[in-house]
Parts: sequence; structure tokens; C-alpha cells
Amino acid sequence: MNPTQSVSWHPVCTEQDLVRNSGVVVWLDGAQVALFYLSGAEGKTLYAVDNRDPQSGVNVIGRGLIGSIKGELVIASPLYKQHFRLCDGSCVEYPDQRLRTWPVRLQGEEVQIAVDHDIS
Repeated sequence: MNPTQSVSWHPVCTEQDLVRNSGVVVWLDGAQVALFYLSGAEGKTLYAVDNRDPQSGVNVIGRGLIGSIKGELVIASPLYKQHFRLCDGSCVEYPDQRLRTWPVRLQGEEVQIAVDHDIS
């Protein structure tokens, strides 16, 4: 993190609003964010990525299918089927495409996304 920035956590929904092993879309500061809630033997994991498909420009990533390519969790875009890594938003097939990602956490029953703020 840049020393001139601070992070604040914004509540966007509750755990009950999430769909296990699938995506839901929330609003954050005017942006559509796709949340993916993975739950299994290893516990619960949340990912927050941009809902806008960079190839088509359409907000559909939250409807994509979760999968794994070479051991990495990915989301497949419903339109052109390109795969984005959930950990960093990079595209497997097209390195020039990327989804924005946000830190996300479950705080009790509340889902929170971190937003950077310039403090200079």
C-alpha cells in the first residue's frame, strides 16, 4: 500500500446474500463488483472482481462459471469464455485483459470490501 493511501472497509451485503460456490453482484462506489463465495472442506473463501467483461464491455462476470486451470481458481466469462484468475484478475488466454480485484472479507455476518483512499 502506498504511504499516502489508507484503506477503509465498506459493507456491501451479508453472508446470507451470497450463493455458495457461485457469484453475486454488488454495488461499490458506483462500480459493479462480482463476489464469489467458495465454501468447502478447506473453509470459506471470498473473491471480489470487476463484473465488467473487458472483451465485450458487458457486466456479466458474476454469472460466470467457477473452475480450475492448472490448479488455479478461475471464472469463465459467460460471453467469450475467456478465463480470469480469481486471485489477481489476470486473464489466462489474453494477458492484456484483466479484471480489477478488491480485498474482501467476512466480518461476522457482514461482507466487506476494502477501498483505498488518498490521504495526501
